[in-house]
Amino acid sequence: MSRISLELNHGGQRKTIWSRKNEEFIADFCLVSRRALNDFEYAIFNSHFLLGADWKLCCRKLRMDRGNFFHEVYRIEQRLGRVFRELQPYALYPLDEYFGGSTRTVGPRARFELAIPTPVRPPVAA
Repeated sequence: MSRISLELNHGGQRKTIWSRKNEEFIADFCLVSRRALNDFEYAIFNSHFLLGADWKLCCRKLRMDRGNFFHEVYRIEQRLGRVFRELQPYALYPLDEYFGGSTRTVGPRARFELAIPTPVRPPVAA
């Protein structure tokens, strides 16, 4: 079930806008990953990270050995991490900035911050 979030908009005609941030993030994550990787790297990314296959299944499916598979996984993580951080105009990382952690309002000192809800964890008995 998706969740709609209302956000304040200080420009234009409307006071608030609504969006589905989780779906937007998933779409941005997949599209940016597809553009940044070549076909072979994306096949590894898709099967290992998106579909959740373990390394044995990925190695069998892609016909590669374990060492080369993990070297490719580390290269993919490094490349996508850099791309997600340096993406313009809105980076995908850090997540709090993507999901509206802080926004500037009309004045140089005015600042409005939206709190991201944190899960409540019950205390663990010893």
